[in-house]
Amino acid sequence: MESNDPECSIEEHEKILKMPKDNHSDQEVKDILSKYKKVAVVGMSREEGKDSHEIPKYLIGKGYDVTPVNPNADSILGKKSYPSISSVPGNPEIVDIFRPSDKVLPVVQAAISKNPKVIWMQEGISNDEAKKIAESKGITVIFNRCMMKEHVRLFGD
Repeated sequence: MESNDPECSIEEHEKILKMPKDNHSDQEVKDILSKYKKVAVVGMSREEGKDSHEIPKYLIGKGYDVTPVNPNADSILGKKSYPSISSVPGNPEIVDIFRPSDKVLPVVQAAISKNPKVIWMQEGISNDEAKKIAESKGITVIFNRCMMKEHVRLFGD
């Protein structure tokens, strides 16, 4: 859960604050957010108010081409949803992950075949094994960061 989630417990919030972030500079993150606009969002939600719905909605509003990945939805925000990252047509530049840290590894393993430029694990999400595998394939890995918060912080709203 994200730290701004009203359902986030004090313990979860403290865990997020203690979790390390990747070592990418502001300029590197800004370059990624400027250059790559095709985003597959794994774990995107149909439910308004959930971070996994509101953050992709924000990204769409900022001109990103968002593809929902959710096996329980036919479409989200008017866009066709796919059951898995493997079933997404084409090659997303960023695979944005809204899944628990212990569920990230198979997502990243499947995403590698799509040749993304970036694996982005949302705030509160980190998986060292997935990070190592992706980086060994030349994929940039960002973890424990919110794409929307970073976009607002680096570009303004």
